[in-house]
Amino acid sequence: MSFNKITIVGYLGRDPELRYTPQGTAVCRMSVATTEKRKSSAGQIEEHTTWFRVSVWGRQAELAKEYLSRGRQVYLEGRLRLEEYTDRDGKIRISPEVTATEIQFLGQRSDAAEPAAPAQEQISPAEPEVLAGPTASDPVTPKRKIIRRRSRRGLVSIEEDGIPF
Repeated sequence: MSFNKITIVGYLGRDPELRYTPQGTAVCRMSVATTEKRKSSAGQIEEHTTWFRVSVWGRQAELAKEYLSRGRQVYLEGRLRLEEYTDRDGKIRISPEVTATEIQFLGQRSDAAEPAAPAQEQISPAEPEVLAGPTASDPVTPKRKIIRRRSRRGLVSIEEDGIPF
């Protein structure tokens, strides 16, 4: 048995980018940073920042694009993959990439001109699809989405079709 799960609470480094696969599935890509603070042997506080490239799929991707922006805090769970690439100087680099299966928007937007999302909004997981051309075997089946919101009484689940907006 194997298990690959990562949980991240971090901040967006830039606005999310939303695109669609040839089959029409939304995919949102974003960069999320986590910072760890610790004291050095000299007593100085040092910060170490790790950047994650994150992909969010389906309805989650559309909601992430709508409600998230640079500087916004986010909680996410997903699968970790390490991608290897060669930089401009010819050095081999490794980049942690996460395919998010669950995402919660934390805090408030810094841009008051746009409508703010709830303080915490959790979206049910969606399985990612591979970015590829359409095939004859691609089934088109609507999936039921459930949005969960925290309230004073606990976690409330709402079917997406029941939301009037």
